[in-house]
Amino acid sequence: MMTSFSSYFRKIGAVALAGVMAAGFSTSPRAAEVLNVYSTMPEKNGSHVFEAFTRKTGIETRVIRLSAGEALARLEAEKNNRQADVLFGGPGEVFEVAAEQKMLETLPDPGEGIPRQYRSKDGTWNAWGIMPLVFMTNANFLKTNNLKAPESWQDLLDPAYRNGLQMADARTSGTATERIYALVKLYGEDGAFDYQKKLHQNVQLYTKSGQGGAMPIAAGQASSGVFYLPDALDIQQQGYPVVVTYPRDGTTYGVVGVAIIKGTGNRDAAQKFVDWVTSVELADLLMEKKINYVPVHKDAKITDPVLDVSHVKFFEADSEWKGEKRKEYVARWIKEVIQ
Repeated sequence: MMTSFSSYFRKIGAVALAGVMAAGFSTSPRAAEVLNVYSTMPEKNGSHVFEAFTRKTGIETRVIRLSAGEALARLEAEKNNRQADVLFGGPGEVFEVAAEQKMLETLPDPGEGIPRQYRSKDGTWNAWGIMPLVFMTNANFLKTNNLKAPESWQDLLDPAYRNGLQMADARTSGTATERIYALVKLYGEDGAFDYQKKLHQNVQLYTKSGQGGAMPIAAGQASSGVFYLPDALDIQQQGYPVVVTYPRDGTTYGVVGVAIIKGTGNRDAAQKFVDWVTSVELADLLMEKKINYVPVHKDAKITDPVLDVSHVKFFEADSEWKGEKRKEYVARWIKEVIQ
């Protein structure tokens, strides 16, 4: 089943690969140590991470920002001529596919700072943060309709939300497939799709990307939706009137990680980056710079109450299971929910 998931990423990545291959790393003279990174983290957040790493180690970074599919397509195209040293970001399924294709190096044990549930089973990648699924709702809509912010998946079925929800399309978005995984864990497979048929009655639009509905909700063009936490908090921190809430009946999360690309000629610098990313220093940076991933390091100090997930009910849904079920669930969503 994992092979089919790999094929999916190869297909979406191949389309975009031609457009990004030209945007290679600079050919300017190399510094004493330079690390080449493929990153799926948004640039405005990634810049803080890479600048801090350079300040700490003196190692310069050359970064190409890619989608998950683009990153995997490049790794496959470059298997005999590696151009990058490190893969950074997420979601976890990306690392699982790369590991299955033997494109990642085995890492040393990261130590007890990273709990074992956030390490890959084969030792090829480690997580440094998670992205929980949350509800984001327009505060003016809630006030006008005398409603509390949704705290349960059932709340989104309220007729007040009819034709008001925007959320991602499972055919194109990992946020959307994460939504399906969460509902399957909560209601079981049949119950999850029965729920989504009801939810569909309140949906105004399914967006291509996970964050696509965030700005319409912020602007009052839509009422609410389901998002990864970093996307929701980014809108809130820009000053828009939105309320972010966790489903009290349970949710899942995406995993973000780091790995060394197999065949790199720069293993020492790559390992230094992995060590730094999986240290408490990155966890502290996430808080300081309001980079809205929840750090998984056991010594992380969560200073933003919204990122304190100690009270959140999480369903465990590992990346391997998600990869095995993705195509099946997307096909069923298309057939039973939107057609």
